[in-house]
Order: sequence, then C-alpha cells, then structure tokens
Amino acid sequence: MRRWCLVVGLLADPGGLPPAPTMQPPPGTDVFVAPLSVRGGTVTIGAPTNLTRRAGYDNQPSFSPDGKQLYYTVVREGGPNGTTQADIFRIDLASGRSEPFITTPESEYSATVTPGGREVSVIRVELDSTQRLWAFPLGGGPPRVLVERIKPVGYQAWLDPTSVAAFVLGSPSTLQLLDLAAGRATVLLSNIGRALQKVPGRRAISVTQRVSETEWWIVQVDPATAATTPIVRMPEKADYFVWLSDGSLLTAAGSRFLRYRPKVDPEWKVVATLEGISGITRLAVNGKNDRVAFVAEDPK
Repeated sequence: MRRWCLVVGLLADPGGLPPAPTMQPPPGTDVFVAPLSVRGGTVTIGAPTNLTRRAGYDNQPSFSPDGKQLYYTVVREGGPNGTTQADIFRIDLASGRSEPFITTPESEYSATVTPGGREVSVIRVELDSTQRLWAFPLGGGPPRVLVERIKPVGYQAWLDPTSVAAFVLGSPSTLQLLDLAAGRATVLLSNIGRALQKVPGRRAISVTQRVSETEWWIVQVDPATAATTPIVRMPEKADYFVWLSDGSLLTAAGSRFLRYRPKVDPEWKVVATLEGISGITRLAVNGKNDRVAFVAEDPK
C-alpha cells in the first residue's frame, strides 16, 4: 500500500466541512456500516457496526469502487502549535483493519476515488489555509491541484473524469462545475447545502438548496444549462442524502433513516430506526447497494 507519510489542523463541522483553524478538537463522531437491502418497495437496514469506536472525530465515509474498503477522515491532535490535524484513513471491511492512507503536513478531507479509479481526490487545506481540490495517485507519486484558482472548495461530486461539481464557500455558497481540461469553473446555483450527489444514469447533479431559513429542498441541476428541477423537501434535521439503485433517495435524521421514491411516494417514509444511535449525518452507499455507511455521534 502506498502512503503519504510526511504528519494545521482545522475544526470540521459535524457534516465534514473544514472551516477555520482551531485549538479545540471537533465534535466526537464515529463511522458505522450496516447491511442494506433494496428490494422492490422495501428498504431494510440491518444492525450497524461501529468501525472507528474512539473518542474524537471520524467522518466523511466513502466506499472504494469495489466496495471492499472505506475511506474516511480522522481529526486528531498533533498539528503545529497545538492545533488539530485531519488525515485520510482507509479501512478494510473484511478484516476491520484501519490504517493511515494520506498523512501530510496539510489537512485533507472528503476522500473520493475518481472516475477511472487511479486517484483519490480530497479537499486539501494547505499550510496557508487555502482550501482547494487535490488528487493523490493510488499507485503513488506526487499529488496535484485539480483547479488552481477555485477556492475555497468544501465538497465534491464527480460527473466524469474531467468534470466535477464543487461546493464553493462564499456568501452565499455556490455550486460550481469545474472543467478540469479547461481549468475553469461555471457557477450553476447559489444558497446550496453540503450534500452533493451525481444523479444515477444522468449527467446531472443533485444538491440541497435553501429556500428559506427553515426549508431545504433536494434539487436536480443540469450542468449544461444550469436548469434546476425540484425533487423533494428535506425532512427536518436531515442534512445528507444518497441515491439508491432503484432511483429512490435515502436520508437520515436523529436515529431514523427515511426513503423517498420520486413519482411514487407523496413524502419521505421511515424505513429504519436504529437503537443506541443518534445524530446521524453523512451517508454513503456502496456500488452493490448492500451496505450503507454513515456518521453518528460517539456512543455515550
């Protein structure tokens, strides 16, 4: 296994966005994985396993393309001048063994295997606090910044090998389409949330958008025209969502998982309530749709 072991720390919010340097550790969260079944009109989520089980911040799970490994962000003490440090770890789901994957003097967040499977893209907080999208080769070698001038980037969702949708911080935050070949960006939407997902089977991005202080919607965005189509209002206290193989949506709030089937269900329906779990946030589903990874508060 190739590692970048060189060891700016930042407080990441409960959903995983790295804002500003801090001397305080971020909220305690763990990464869990649970069996998932999607069959016709039924979604079943089995008993979860705590993969990280430690005091501290473990967040932003992302499956490898074959579903056998899970990348995630670990924030721990040890940065310069007593700050916290964010690194990327990788866990083998068969053995449960976890080990560092990217550890550098900078902080890295939100690891995602890129289309083609040759690199892992991350949000990198550089030593001067610049926050950009970088890629690390899986086979080793120096990392590269993907779009030089676009910053500060907070989240990412790949459309194809040369196009990635990005959450770019600002007032307001914007959804931007990064053209890696041309090295430019196009603003598609404003007032967006932290959840970005490619729409399965379409060249489109789905994202949460704030329409009022208390109301958020999942919308579909056409990257060619910036045309926006509303899909469904998010449940209260829900931040993230993922698409399932049958074209339905899965989200979570508190200890509950909820599912929405466009053009079938009038509203979200609860499909599971997990005992002993609270504060579910970030979600990821593997390619086979038989496992769901999620982030929740450290068990009390």
